Amino acid sequence: MSGKGGIAARLYRGEANVNVVGRRRLWFMVAGIALLIAIGSMVFKGFTLGIEFEGGNQYNVPVSVGTLDSVEKAFGDAGVEVKTGQTVGDKQYVIKTELITDAARQTEIKEKVADTFNIDPAQISDSAVSTSWGGQVTNKALLSLVIFLALVTAYLVFRFEWRMAVAAIASLLLDLVLTGGVYSLVGFEVTPSTVIGFLTILGFALYDVVVVFDKVQENTRGITGNNNSTYSEAANLAVNQTLMRSINTGLVALLPVGGLLFIGAGLLGAGTLKDLGLVLFIGMGVAVYSSIFFATPVLAELKVREPRLMAHEARVANRRTALAKQATQAPVVDSDGVEIGRSGERSELAGAAPRPGARPSNRPGQPKRPRAGGRPGTGRR
Repeated sequence: MSGKGGIAARLYRGEANVNVVGRRRLWFMVAGIALLIAIGSMVFKGFTLGIEFEGGNQYNVPVSVGTLDSVEKAFGDAGVEVKTGQTVGDKQYVIKTELITDAARQTEIKEKVADTFNIDPAQISDSAVSTSWGGQVTNKALLSLVIFLALVTAYLVFRFEWRMAVAAIASLLLDLVLTGGVYSLVGFEVTPSTVIGFLTILGFALYDVVVVFDKVQENTRGITGNNNSTYSEAANLAVNQTLMRSINTGLVALLPVGGLLFIGAGLLGAGTLKDLGLVLFIGMGVAVYSSIFFATPVLAELKVREPRLMAHEARVANRRTALAKQATQAPVVDSDGVEIGRSGERSELAGAAPRPGARPSNRPGQPKRPRAGGRPGTGRR
C-alpha cells in the first residue's frame, strides 16, 4: 500500500484517478433515490419508539427463571403487551410493556408472572415511564443539533467559504436522514441512546469532510492561472488523494463500534449498548460514503457555476482542443529536409508567394544557383 506502486501512492499522484467528481450526476441520483426511500419510510411507516418516548412500564426479572422467550410469554399470558425484551448483563431480563397507570393492575401482573416461575413477586421490580420524559430528551437533542449546525456553518465559512459550508451541512443532513431511514425500515427501537448516537456521528462525519475540503482548497488555490486542469479535476484529485485516508479512518472507527455492537450487545448480552452501537455503526458507515461521494461533488457543482470558473473551464477546453489538433498533424519538410509546417498547412504553403528577401529554394528540375564570386561550372572562386 505504501510502496511506490501501491494503490494509495497511485491515488495520491492521480494515476488511479477514480472519477468521483466527474460522475457527480450519478452520485446525486443515488443519494436522491436513497433519500426518497428513507423519507418515505419515515413518513408512512414511522419509527419504533421506546417506552421513553411513548410511555410504558419496565419490569426487571431475574434470569434464573428461564429464557427470555419464556419470560415474554409469561407477561403476554398475564394480559399485557410486551414492547421489547432484552438481557442486561447476566443477572436480569428487562421487559418493556405498554403503559399501565393502575397500580392494582401492575401488582396483578407481577403476581401472575411470579406464579408462573414460582418466585417471590418482590423479585420482580417495575417502574413507569411517562411520555413527557422522552419529549424533554427530544427537545434538548433538537436544540443541541441546531446549535451544532450553526457553529459548524460559522466555522466553515470562516475557515473555507460559504459554498464549502453549504456542501458540508448538506452532507451532514444526508447522514442524519439516511440513518433515520434505516432505523425506520428495519424497525430498530428509538431510545434516548439513539438520539445521543445521532449527535455523536455528526462529529465524525464533519471531521472527514473537513479533511477532504482542506485538500480541495490546497489543490484549487490559484486554479484560474493554470490552464492545465479545471476546478472539478483538481477537486477530484483531492478526493483521490484523501480516499485511502477516508476509508482507513472509517474502518478504524467502525471496528470498535462493531465490537461494541456485535460482541458487547450480541454475544455478551449487554443490551444497554445495543441502541448506541446501532446508530453509531450505521451513521459512521453512511458518513464515510457521503464524505467521498456527496460532499465534494456538491461543492464542485456549486463552484463551477461561478462566472470566473466557467470562463476558466472554457479556456482549458480550448487549449486541449488546440493541442489535440496539433498532435494529429504530421510535420511537412522541403527537399532539403527542413520542416516548413504541418500537414494541415501544406496546401497553403505550396501556393504562397515567397517572402521578400527570402532565399529561393532549389526545386526539382532547376539548376543550382552559383555561389557569389565563383566561376560557372568550375566550383572554384
